[in-house]
Amino acid sequence: MMFNAKMPAPSLAMENPVHPSLIDQLNSALQARVADAQLIASPLPDLPLKLWLIDPSTMQRPFSPEETQRLLDEPPYWCFCWASGLALAQWILQHPEQVAGKRVIDVGAGSGIVALAAKQAGAKSAVACDLDPIALQACRANAELNQLELCYSEDLFSESEPYDVLFAADVLYDAANLPLLNRFPDFAQQIIIADSRQRNFQHPLFSKNQTLYGETLPDLAEPEEFRQVSLYHSRSPHA
Repeated sequence: MMFNAKMPAPSLAMENPVHPSLIDQLNSALQARVADAQLIASPLPDLPLKLWLIDPSTMQRPFSPEETQRLLDEPPYWCFCWASGLALAQWILQHPEQVAGKRVIDVGAGSGIVALAAKQAGAKSAVACDLDPIALQACRANAELNQLELCYSEDLFSESEPYDVLFAADVLYDAANLPLLNRFPDFAQQIIIADSRQRNFQHPLFSKNQTLYGETLPDLAEPEEFRQVSLYHSRSPHA
């Protein structure tokens, strides 16, 4: 298994304020899958944010069958900035009125890029929600890296207070996630979904607003069609 990688020039870890033990934990989790992998604080295109992403040089070599299997069994989604998340984050900062002064939750947060963008754009609070505890650690590290304050949740269904806005990027690729679309309005007045995988997606609660352009970092040489990010919007019937 081999990927091509290209991305903006990374920053050195020693230049960043994140507590070393947190990065050590994340590197250990990553190296359990790919032995020589490490995270690098990386700038993002058209965003005043950085993320701890897997070193692109790791993606330039072939993976052993064992590494490939470990990556398939437990994909480290949190060490990539996926096209839909990047495009949605850029959109949020271009439209800060969508989140300014509001309570926001980012479901399936991964690296936390969408929650970070919302907080940067003036959200009253931004929650990174992910079932993977390692992903939440990555969100914490990325929040520290950008000197932004996030809140964290492992379970959307444990949230009792409704949010103003619920964001979800790249959740439609897995058919098992589709029933969540019927539940999202229970948790927020406004739902905005970004997705680059589903084509001709139709749901009675959602309508497509526009198409954005995104790219995954490090570059996985994805087909051009996966760089076309659809933005879907819905409002809760409870609003």
